[in-house]
Amino acid sequence: METRSSPKLRRLRCSVQKYDWGRRGAESRVAKLFALNSGAEADPDRPYAEFWMGTHGSGPSFLLPAGCGNGGHKVSPDVTLKAWISSNPDVLGDKVVAEWGCDLPFLFKVLSIAKPLSIQAHPDKELARALHKARPDVYKDANHKPEMALALTKFEAICGFISMEELKQVLCDVPEIAELVGSTDVEKFIKLGEQEVEKAKCLLQSIFTKLMSASADIVALAVSQIKSRLELESQVRPLTDKEQLVLRLEKQYPADVGVISAFFLNYVRLNPGEALYLGANEPHAYVSGLSGHPKRSTSENVHNEIHSPV
Repeated sequence: METRSSPKLRRLRCSVQKYDWGRRGAESRVAKLFALNSGAEADPDRPYAEFWMGTHGSGPSFLLPAGCGNGGHKVSPDVTLKAWISSNPDVLGDKVVAEWGCDLPFLFKVLSIAKPLSIQAHPDKELARALHKARPDVYKDANHKPEMALALTKFEAICGFISMEELKQVLCDVPEIAELVGSTDVEKFIKLGEQEVEKAKCLLQSIFTKLMSASADIVALAVSQIKSRLELESQVRPLTDKEQLVLRLEKQYPADVGVISAFFLNYVRLNPGEALYLGANEPHAYVSGLSGHPKRSTSENVHNEIHSPV
C-alpha cells in the first residue's frame, strides 16, 4: 500500500466518450489526448467528445502498472482507479474519506464541442435519488452533478434564465413566442412589477412549459417565421448577439424548439482561462469550444429539459 510518507505518481489509462456533438478525428483535442494517453490512433471519422478522468462506471480510468513511463500505454491495465483507491484510501485524505467514502469525489472531463449539446439540467441530490430509484436504467447513480466549465479555448454556452426585465423585452421583441404559447401569459408577464418575483416565476413556468409541449408543426412554423424576420431585419439594423446565435442554431437544427428556447437563457462567451459554474437544476447547453469540467461528484445524471439536438 502507498501511504502519505511514500507518495508515488501513477499513470492512468483514461476513457473517451464518442458523442455525436464532438469534433471528429484530428480536429478534436479529445482525440489527441486519447492518442497520447492510450497509444492508439484516433479514428478520423469518429467524434471524440469527452475525455474522462475518474472512477465513474460509464467511463472508468485504469491504473497502469507501477514503473510505466511514457511507454506505459503499451501495457494492458487491469485495475480500475476506483478499485485501487478502495485499497489505498489514504491517498484521499481523512476529510475526503469521512465525507465521501473511499471513492474519488469528482469526475474531471475535457470536452471538444463541434455543435451545440442538448439543453439540459442536472438534478439536485434529492431529485437525483428519486430519479435513480425510479429509473436506474436511465439515471445511473443517486448523485447530484454541479459542475464548472473552464474554457481552454474561446467557449460559448447558454445557461440560466435571463432576468425578468430582459425576458419582458424578449417577449415584446419576439412576437412569435406569444403566437406559439398564447398571449394571455405573455401579456401578464410584461405587466408585472419588479417586486412580483413569485408571480414571474409561475408565469415563466407556464410560458416555458407551453413552449416545450407545443406540437412539432407549430414549433417549426414559429422557427421559420423567426428566421425570416431576423434575416429581413439584419438588412436594416445590426442583430444582437443573441439573435445571431439563434440564426446559427437554426442552421444546425432547423425547426427545433431549442432555437426558440435560446431566447430565454443567458448567452455566455468565455475567453481561455475564464470559468462558468453551473448549479443543480440550472438549464444550460454548451455551444462551442474546448473546456475542462471538474464535477463535484461522480454523477452523470442528466435531466433533459428539451429533447432536441440543440
